Amino acid sequence: MRKLDTIQKKYLLNHAYATDNADHSGANHFYTVLDSSDQLIMGYIRFQQGARRRREPANGLRDDDLLEIVRDRLKGFQAGPFPCEENQKALECIEQALEYLKQRTDSRAERGVLGVECK
Repeated sequence: MRKLDTIQKKYLLNHAYATDNADHSGANHFYTVLDSSDQLIMGYIRFQQGARRRREPANGLRDDDLLEIVRDRLKGFQAGPFPCEENQKALECIEQALEYLKQRTDSRAERGVLGVECK
């Protein structure tokens, strides 16, 4: 289990851990989030592992799934009683990240390698 080296260090409410070994892609696929005392499990995240195949069901979340969730939350905060410049900037960056991930998917589809296992 590897504790993530986070950008926010001073006011952390939770600790995130990669709980598996990185595979041939270099990425981890299982994460656990614990409270700041490392006593209470706040949640688990399981990412898609391997190519997304059209005939097989997904086996986990994709990066863009989580980004879309955070995007939705930030849009909600911005529409609520306490919008702020920092949330707006974060929202814009997340939307930019989603656009880049979409471009990657579109490019892979155009090349005929979307859903193909890379070796």
